[in-house]
Amino acid sequence: MGGVNPISSHTGTPGVNLPALRGHNAALVLDLLRSAGEEGISRLELAERTGLTPQAVSKIVGRLRDEGLAAEAGRRASTGGKPRTVLRLAPGAGHAVGIHLDRDALVAVLMDLSGAVVAERAAPLDLGAGSDAVLTAVAREVAALTAVRESVLGVGVALPGPLDHRSGVLHQVTGFPEWDGFPLRDALAERLGAPVVVDKDTNAAALGLALARPSGGGSFAYLHLGTGLGAGLVLTGALYRGDRTGAGEFGHQVLQLDGALCSCGNRGCIEALCLEAVAAGELGRAARVLGEGAANVVGLLDIDLVLLGGRTVERAPEIFVRGVSDVVRGRARSTVEVPVREAEGGGRLVAEGAAQLVLAPLFGRANVAFPANRN
Repeated sequence: MGGVNPISSHTGTPGVNLPALRGHNAALVLDLLRSAGEEGISRLELAERTGLTPQAVSKIVGRLRDEGLAAEAGRRASTGGKPRTVLRLAPGAGHAVGIHLDRDALVAVLMDLSGAVVAERAAPLDLGAGSDAVLTAVAREVAALTAVRESVLGVGVALPGPLDHRSGVLHQVTGFPEWDGFPLRDALAERLGAPVVVDKDTNAAALGLALARPSGGGSFAYLHLGTGLGAGLVLTGALYRGDRTGAGEFGHQVLQLDGALCSCGNRGCIEALCLEAVAAGELGRAARVLGEGAANVVGLLDIDLVLLGGRTVERAPEIFVRGVSDVVRGRARSTVEVPVREAEGGGRLVAEGAAQLVLAPLFGRANVAFPANRN
């Protein structure tokens, strides 16, 4: 992968070796340039919104321009004096690959610095085929996406958990115990010669959804029903993984003590009950079961939004939104209604979130934090 900037170690959260990205202040400026879009933003506005001095902003902008990350977007009339030069992000200056490894499929996207997907690929996958087969499949798709790119910053990989996102080591992936203890991040980084970050599929999706929200506040749960069932949690504006990336194991809360056997070994897990109903063609029942779990999360965490996604939801979004919403509303203990909606992004939502695992830290947004004085 030409142009990838390797990191010196894979023992911590992977970063990008760009000289212009020297700290928090540069990340603030980059994030504001990105949010300004094609219209751009002036140095004075950058200083006002970041709280930095005009001199500090000019130095940061100068470095960003030298690195090709920022460019002029024209001039804007001012209230007095000469027109102000307006600056914008240069989206093509960097790209990230996002990979979604599902149990039976692989989805890959190439994303530029603005968050736009510029290329995508999909292929069948057997997650149980062994590490060499899976790594070979990932390497093939990454090579196809990045063949003509000179500015690939890294690769984000999202897949079912449990796993440790800090070390990139998988644990007992539900239904695939052979992955337990496999160092996916380091193995892929060695294979690709590029920085790699690994997280759960639901966390990646939740990160992407949070970055797309107009406000950084609030709390929501993203519920993903596909070949399995999991959740990504954003609490008071921050992605919540838990100390061991164990948060969001939504599918394995037990709803029925003597229920169907789950792939995790327990009985009556919400995942087993949902998938049983789906297999029987009873999507309405599956939606009601999902709603019971969603209502538990709403009551436990006081979240203000439930988003639904995954290939099973995509087959009949109206049924699932209505069924989950009815249960959540019926069990509500508050007068404030919690809306239930289909998540935007469709089949590439998780892959886009995986790409954001690489890009978000460049903009100071790894935890979906928003800069001060943004509005």
